[in-house]
Amino acid sequence: MTVQLACLAQDVPVEGTYHVELEDDAGKIVEVAVVRDSDGTLHAINDVCSHGAVSLSEGEVDGCFIECWLHGSRFDLRTGQPDSPPAVRPIPVYPLTLDGDRVLVDVDTTV
Repeated sequence: MTVQLACLAQDVPVEGTYHVELEDDAGKIVEVAVVRDSDGTLHAINDVCSHGAVSLSEGEVDGCFIECWLHGSRFDLRTGQPDSPPAVRPIPVYPLTLDGDRVLVDVDTTV
């Protein structure tokens, strides 16, 4: 398990996103969206829609869901599960830890 600094908590607005690229243990770049839901809770998800292969961080955050801007699929920020078509496959959700204001994410592990 390797945690990395993704951003500062203040960088992520309520019901908003922050896009970051992190490197996994194999050296591969992983697109990550750090998302703050309507309750203020931070989540780290893979930033690529499982249906349309577009950036989820460009979509809308609604409560604990993020909606893909291209085809409208919605994903639960806690589980990665889609709740509306056309997506049927979940997206990875990564462990996120706060160290003061620092948002740390482990892209080598999924929740």
